[in-house]
Amino acid sequence: MAIFLSEADVQELLPMERALERVEASLLQQHRGTAVNRSRERILLPHTSLHYMAAALTEEGMLGMKVYTVSRETLRFMVLLYDAENGELLALLEADHLGRLRTGAASGVATKYMARPDASRLGLIGSGWQACTQLEAVSRVRKLNAVKVFSRNEARRREFCREMSENLQLAVEPAADAETAARFGDIVVTATTSREPVLRGAWLRLGTHVNAIGANMLNRRELDDEALARAGVIAVDSIEQAREEAGDLAHGLTARPDGWDDIVELHEIVSGATAGRCAEDDVTVFKSSGIALWDVAAAGYVYRSALEREKGRKVG
Repeated sequence: MAIFLSEADVQELLPMERALERVEASLLQQHRGTAVNRSRERILLPHTSLHYMAAALTEEGMLGMKVYTVSRETLRFMVLLYDAENGELLALLEADHLGRLRTGAASGVATKYMARPDASRLGLIGSGWQACTQLEAVSRVRKLNAVKVFSRNEARRREFCREMSENLQLAVEPAADAETAARFGDIVVTATTSREPVLRGAWLRLGTHVNAIGANMLNRRELDDEALARAGVIAVDSIEQAREEAGDLAHGLTARPDGWDDIVELHEIVSGATAGRCAEDDVTVFKSSGIALWDVAAAGYVYRSALEREKGRKVG
């Protein structure tokens, strides 16, 4: 019988450390060819939109789908998890928090393999619903000494810095503008919904690693052309999905002679097949769109933990 797992259950059962492990494991399965990922599809209506994406982890006997709606009022996320052997529905999970964790964890894994080992300062552009897990994940894979944060809402920016300083026991301070945050960081994260670039390549110091996670539609951009032109390595989660969703790349790769041929998938770096950086002075970029593989990997862990700890409510 399937179980229903609420947002509260997911928050209790999925710490960031496990999310990092599960995302990295799913990338290795992706590289081995034992994982299947299907890109996001969207139904766009005047007041509401439906988004859905699916994946399978055959080594773990799991397959599933994430489906969510976006309206003027709110976003609603759900993951359906199935047994890959017999098709039985195993669990329905509320997946807002799960989505934030897996997106943060993916940036953490990218940072682990692409940032300089001595990277210790983070510049964060954005203080919204994804920024918290971005900061937490990066802090798990690099020993951060300080963080500077910029977002357009000054009150939210200051409150975010106060909360994250307390939560992570780390010096998180507001920055006066995006340029200040970017020039500060050995690692720079953009987590915005901007339609125009918020990060300029001219602001990036040599050796900086960038996680660009906020723009997953073709009419949005966080990085300007120069940020992409300067990058020694550009990685994505899925080239297929990035071609459909990554406005940063769809518009900005014209600044690179080889265009899409220059792009690698993150699993190639995590597996060791491709270098995450070729030199200490390289600028590196991970452009995240967010793939279903991570949702299924994280949901599978939550489901197994729920069974062990007798959490969740039986349905059906």
